Amino acid sequence: MRNLWIFISRYNAFFLFIIFFSVGVFLTVKNNAYQRSATLNSTNEVVGTAYERLNVFKRYLNLGVVNDSLAAENAKLKTKLLDLTTIDSAKDVKVIDTITHQQYTYLAAKVVKNSVTLRNNVMTINKGAIDGIKSGMAVLSPERGVVGFIRDVSEHLATIQSLLHKDTRISVVVKKNNALGSLVWGDGNFDIRKAYIKGVPNHIKMNVGDTIVTSGFASFPSGILVGRISRTNVATNDNFLSAELNLFNDFSTLQYVYVVKDNKAEEQKALESMVKPNE
Repeated sequence: MRNLWIFISRYNAFFLFIIFFSVGVFLTVKNNAYQRSATLNSTNEVVGTAYERLNVFKRYLNLGVVNDSLAAENAKLKTKLLDLTTIDSAKDVKVIDTITHQQYTYLAAKVVKNSVTLRNNVMTINKGAIDGIKSGMAVLSPERGVVGFIRDVSEHLATIQSLLHKDTRISVVVKKNNALGSLVWGDGNFDIRKAYIKGVPNHIKMNVGDTIVTSGFASFPSGILVGRISRTNVATNDNFLSAELNLFNDFSTLQYVYVVKDNKAEEQKALESMVKPNE
């Protein structure tokens, strides 16, 4: 306290100047219409600019919440789109039924960890068992490209075995002729933008530029875009054809994904378990 008084007494002239100057400005503005108007306009401009920059900063801080909301809304829209495209088209049924027998629904999730530089790449999302996530569910990108399969699930999180993993196999077809094959990554070339289609019967003709899509035989809906053939007649040690693909997905930039819930998966699994291996 003593040091404060010493400081004030040492610079008392400066403080008196500030006080008298402030009083002078106040009286001038109060008693003169022009100065009062100019001061108010200047103050409003400064305050308005400050609020505008503050709002820009607030919007920036809320981008994460906005992105989460948009991803969830996109998932709902994709689900509704499936409603319109999976209606039972049997023409001999005369009963009017509004049920669409929808098989797939989407759940938006945010990627909280991702790797693309390893031989076996895994990513983590912010949805888990509490959200209905189960091991084996298919995962798509926002552009509906193939991402991988759900691997391990905790209450609030789940890991995805990425397509960029040596053990990932996805059933795909050549779009133009429905020739069945298996999508794999790597094969000596671990480029995150390339993969391979293998196991295509050798009587099938594949050309550069052909589009590869999911077959619908696994957890993925049919017709999901995978990539486009960039090189054919890739050498293999079997009697099947292989080709190199340019993937549509850029795995290094994924921030949101869609987990695909197959509403008929349990029924199909139970039915297929009734078939004996030797039958």
